[in-house]
Amino acid sequence: MSPSETALQTAPILEAMRRTLSLEQDGLAQLSAALDEVSVEAVRLISGLKGRLICAGVGKSGHVARKIAATLASTGTPASYVHPAEASHGDLGMITADDAVLALSNSGETKELGDLIAYCRRFGVPLIGMTAGADSTLAKGSDVVLLCPKAPEACGETRAPTTSTTMMMAFGDALAVALIEARGFTATDFARFHPGGALGSALARVDELMHAGDAMPLAPELASMGDALIVMSEKGFGCIGVTDGDGKLSGIVTDGDLRRKMGPDLIEQSVKSVMTASPVTTRPNALASDALRIMTAGNRKITQLFVCDDQGKPVGLLHIHDLLRAGVS
Repeated sequence: MSPSETALQTAPILEAMRRTLSLEQDGLAQLSAALDEVSVEAVRLISGLKGRLICAGVGKSGHVARKIAATLASTGTPASYVHPAEASHGDLGMITADDAVLALSNSGETKELGDLIAYCRRFGVPLIGMTAGADSTLAKGSDVVLLCPKAPEACGETRAPTTSTTMMMAFGDALAVALIEARGFTATDFARFHPGGALGSALARVDELMHAGDAMPLAPELASMGDALIVMSEKGFGCIGVTDGDGKLSGIVTDGDLRRKMGPDLIEQSVKSVMTASPVTTRPNALASDALRIMTAGNRKITQLFVCDDQGKPVGLLHIHDLLRAGVS
């Protein structure tokens, strides 16, 4: 067996991968234990900004800074990435007095950050430094220092950024989640920033997919089943909603109800005597994915779901085919 074949044996490969994950997991545990009031101060600073959080870094730290900016921007905190080298050649003008800067450097001595640090000091722009260098240039120039533990990199003597960038990435996620909860940022808010793809489908709202107005099949409680059947046939949803004297949804008649109540006098009966009372409903501002869970929870086989307002009055009808067409799952 050649040296290259020996190096590619299963056991050594798995051992290296597990060792990597173990070292990075240890780093995250140290980071979690190190969180303190300074981290809270950073969240408060970012939360109170009138402008944006400018994230900056070089190399692997730069890639992490881009990801942190993207996560913050998609969760309600205006943020963007500025490359420190480009900042030195004009992009500093993108940073205003209403902004703050989050600069990432494991050593804290990244030369390209020098002009950015000086700019923040000169114009009073709050600077948050994320670094493992407690006495570094970045730490000394920052208003808030998010200190990362000096955990060993997972790649041994090559010392390529692995554990350090994992900790920075996780630190950014922790800031984002803390800001989400502090601001009460909801899934509905999140959906505004993610209209496309599978995520957009999952975050679509019921009122974006439901049938409203004259499209709804409705009948009053005292209506005859003969009249109700005509409406059901015209609307084509396989059901009809039943409303009480106040216009609130009191029941539903489905194709299944018709089969169970089938008899020679069916069309003469009132819809109230045939309906299923107190049907399951949803709200117009609910997520479509939540509506689908309501329709399929347990042993339910609901294919139509009425949408009611806060007073219990029907404002729309959602069919399971609407959810499938929209890609909701």
